[in-house]
Amino acid sequence: MSVVVIGLNHRTMPLDLFERMTVDGAHLPKALHDLRSREHLGEVVLLSTCNRTEVYAIAERFHGAYADVRRFFADLAIVGLDEVADHLYVHYDHEAVEHLFSVSAGLDSDVVGESEILGQVRRSWELAGEEQATGPVLNLLFRHALETGKRARTETGIARGTASVSHAAVEMATSHLGDLTGAEVLILGAGEMAEGMATALAGAAPVEILVANRTWNTALELADHVGGSAVRLADLADALSRVDVLLTSTGASSPVVTVEDLAPVMDARHGRPLLIVDIAVPRDVDPAVRSLPGVTLLDMDDLREFAQAGVDRRSLEMGAVRAIIDEEIERYRSALSARSAAPVVRALHAWAEEIRTGEVARFDSRLHGLDERQREAVEALVHGVVNKLLHRPTVTLKEHAGSVTGERLADALRQLYDLD
Repeated sequence: MSVVVIGLNHRTMPLDLFERMTVDGAHLPKALHDLRSREHLGEVVLLSTCNRTEVYAIAERFHGAYADVRRFFADLAIVGLDEVADHLYVHYDHEAVEHLFSVSAGLDSDVVGESEILGQVRRSWELAGEEQATGPVLNLLFRHALETGKRARTETGIARGTASVSHAAVEMATSHLGDLTGAEVLILGAGEMAEGMATALAGAAPVEILVANRTWNTALELADHVGGSAVRLADLADALSRVDVLLTSTGASSPVVTVEDLAPVMDARHGRPLLIVDIAVPRDVDPAVRSLPGVTLLDMDDLREFAQAGVDRRSLEMGAVRAIIDEEIERYRSALSARSAAPVVRALHAWAEEIRTGEVARFDSRLHGLDERQREAVEALVHGVVNKLLHRPTVTLKEHAGSVTGERLADALRQLYDLD
C-alpha cells in the first residue's frame, strides 16, 4: 500500500477549468463517498480550497488509484479524461508526505505562510473522519501534518505580515487604489474568507464596510463584528451603484454578478470606476464584466502575482520551515514504522517464545541433573540464539514499515510462520 496525493490547482491549469473541479463544503460528503467507493482507493481525504483540489488516499495499486481519481475529476468537471490528465500532479509515499506537510506549513500557498490553509487541512481531515473515509494511516499522517503547520507558524516568521489570502486581497485593493481611507467597500459573502477580508479592512484604514450575504442573519453578524452595515441581496445593485470597491468570496457554484447585472449599475455610476476583487473559486463575478467601461476586475490569478512580493519577503524563513518539515517527516516515519511493524514483530516473537518454552519443557527430564546455575546458563543460551535469529528480520521489517516492501515482508513472515 502507498500514500498518494493526486491533485490540481490554478497554477497547473486555466482558472476557468480549475473552478469546475472544486468541491464546496455542502458537496464534500458526497464526493468522499464517491471516492471511497472506487475500486483502488482505500482511506481518503479530499482537500478543496480556492488554491487546490487534492485527493489523499491509500492506494492498493498506484495505476489503479490514479485512474480512479482521474475519472473522479473528469466526472466532476464533465470533461474528457485526457483533458484532466494534462493538468494533474501526482506524489506518492515520501513525496506525498512531504507535499502535505509543505501545504500545511503554508509553503505551497500563493500567499506563503498563509494562516487559512491549516484550518482547511484540519476541517478536511475531520470531515473525512466523520464520513468514515479515513483509517489509521491517514489519521496518523494528518495529525503530523497539523503539528508541522503549527510549528512552522510558532517557531518561524513565515506567517509574519500578510499571511492569508483574504488579507492579501485587501492589500491588493489598497495597492491598486493607492489608499482606501474614506472608501465605501462592499463585501459579498460572509464565510471564512469574507470574514478575513472584513477584519483586514476594519484594521487597515477608516472605511465604510457593507456586507451582503444570502443569509441575512449571517450578514448582520459579520457587519456588526466589524462595525459595518448589512445589505440585503435584493438591494445589491443599489449598493454597487455607490461603493468604491467590491470584495467577493461566496460559496456559489456559478457567478453571482454577471454582465447583465453590472451594466445598468455602471450606467448609474456616471463614469465612477469600480474596483472588484474576486477571490472566490468558482468565481463570483463573470470575467466578461471586464468589458464594461470603468470596471477593473482582479481575481486569483492577479492575487498570485501580487503575492509574489510576499514570497520574496519571507524567503529567509523558508529554510527554517523546511528544516521543521524534515524533522516532522522523520517523526512521522518513526511513528508509522512502530505502528505498522509492531503487530507482526509481536506475533513473530510470541511464536518464537512458544517454540522456545516448548523445547525447554520437552528436554526438561534430560536437564534434571543440572544445578540452578547450569540451568540458568542453558536458558540464557537458548534465549540468546532465539534473539539473534529474530534480530535481522525484526530490524529489516521496522526499516521498511509503511512502504510496499514492508508490506511484502510482513506478508511473507505471516505466511512462513503462520502468524495471526
